[in-house]
Amino acid sequence: MANLREKLRISEDRIREINDFLLDPKNEVVNALIELVEKYGGPVAINKKAKEARKLDNLMERLKDSGSTYHADIEWLIDQREKDAFTSIADYRKRILGDKAATMKFNTDNAVTLEISALQYFPFLISQAKEAIEKKNLMPGRYIRVRCMKEQVEDNADILAVAAGMQIVGASYVETLDTKGTDGSNCHLGGAETITGYFGGVGQPNTHAIKWAEEFLHYYTEYGIQQVLNINPGTVLVGYMMHKLGIDNEFKISVYLGNDNPYSALWTLVGAKLFSRDDGTSPLIGFNLANSVDNDTIRKTSAIRKALGFEKVVRIEHHIVETWKSIVVQPYDRLDELIEVAAEVPNISAKHEGGTPAVEKTLDHPSDILEYFMAKKDVEEQGLMPALERNYIEKHRAINRTADALTKAGIDVIAAQNLHK
Repeated sequence: MANLREKLRISEDRIREINDFLLDPKNEVVNALIELVEKYGGPVAINKKAKEARKLDNLMERLKDSGSTYHADIEWLIDQREKDAFTSIADYRKRILGDKAATMKFNTDNAVTLEISALQYFPFLISQAKEAIEKKNLMPGRYIRVRCMKEQVEDNADILAVAAGMQIVGASYVETLDTKGTDGSNCHLGGAETITGYFGGVGQPNTHAIKWAEEFLHYYTEYGIQQVLNINPGTVLVGYMMHKLGIDNEFKISVYLGNDNPYSALWTLVGAKLFSRDDGTSPLIGFNLANSVDNDTIRKTSAIRKALGFEKVVRIEHHIVETWKSIVVQPYDRLDELIEVAAEVPNISAKHEGGTPAVEKTLDHPSDILEYFMAKKDVEEQGLMPALERNYIEKHRAINRTADALTKAGIDVIAAQNLHK
């Protein structure tokens, strides 16, 4: 077996050939990316602009100057945080465990990040905060957005309000760029049904990888948005290369990329290793495996991640519940599996894309992932906004069901860190 294994060794000659290709001045693929980075002023200038755009004071000033009604909501959120209106972790544990909370030891090394998707509209965040205050439960530590970027820019400065809100609550968040299959880039697919073509990454053909990079640089420098969704092997590579060039970009790989076995995970993480910086960092900070993965695949992926030095860099993101319609066979509920694997696997997040199946099946309007791609005007014309907000709140409740179960199992959770002290 040892002799056979040795055949897998990658020779230094092969590595040299790859480097020669990447560094070849005639390499059109690499040149296109370098030209784009230089168009935006180079990595140092790009990062400087993004850092300024991301400062909370600047976001708040821009939000106020825009005349957005969300400015008052942001001030309310700050006020609630300063008044300690949200439950503390200690009080939360006492509510769940009673007197047992005082003596129970928690596994903090394997703390699970509470994650919600998708925060489509800023007002949903405020409704969620009000529920968390009222019910003394937890706000998530990570948010995913799938709303059209241009629409949220034009809609009451929603993009600024969310960017500010995430800093106030102390959560990370991810945006989904408009350069994807649903923009018509794939001439054989159209509209939201393109979602079925994302498996295998067909959503960004031909020149769209560079267009994706350009769209990212626009929102990075204009709004300080650092983390975006990644759905295509080509844009994953582009993301690696941008970071290697010196841009402080970050991304999470979407469930739609279809990493559903340890070998696909190995290939993704090998790419991250090859293009990592000298300090070991990678722009890949979230790795959403496919819904079909079992706990053994998660364990194996975690072992690969550790062997390549990414255990603290790359979060494994796992769906616990999904939207009721248009994505998986229901009922889909991975909570029991999470409790088992979270005791062994560090740096994992519990992603909630829907309410609990027991609740979803009773709703007049259960959650539907295709509604992520609806224009707001269509949502309002069809009178769907109250239903979509209810769907979002059910996701929040599902998160707290997960947090309760993890807490009872003695596993720590990562909630919105500025709210739950």
